[in-house]
Amino acid sequence: MPREQAVPLGQIDLPITFKNPMNYRTKTLTLEVVGFHGTYHAILGRPCYAKFMAVPNYTYLKLKMLVPRGVIIVGTSFQRAYECEVECCEHASAMIAFEELAVIKEGAAEEAPDPKRSVGSFEPMEGVKEVLIDPSNSEGKVVRIGTPLYSK
Repeated sequence: MPREQAVPLGQIDLPITFKNPMNYRTKTLTLEVVGFHGTYHAILGRPCYAKFMAVPNYTYLKLKMLVPRGVIIVGTSFQRAYECEVECCEHASAMIAFEELAVIKEGAAEEAPDPKRSVGSFEPMEGVKEVLIDPSNSEGKVVRIGTPLYSK
């Protein structure tokens, strides 16, 4: 996520293998483990490229590395790259919506009525006038009308 700090929880040493049935290359990489959700399981960057002596080509979405029997080419498709990008955008949108919802919940909690106040303990605000609904009726039912007027 942009502007979020990723503090490593620890490190893990994993053997990484690039291969095809006839040709393969394995190296142990030390990966940082971080505690946030993302669309990638792992990001292999410059340390991986240096250890495997691999050359990335971002234009063609290929990673080439020299092995004892030639060259291994690891690739993907533009369609798959697009799907990953869409998934990443959806994930980022969901995280932003989650944070906005948390802010809204905090604001709603501040505006919520006091749960300790009993239902029958209505206190009229200042400037309330009681008017009999039916002056000829002896039941004496009244309606409360607020006398101050607000600009809203």
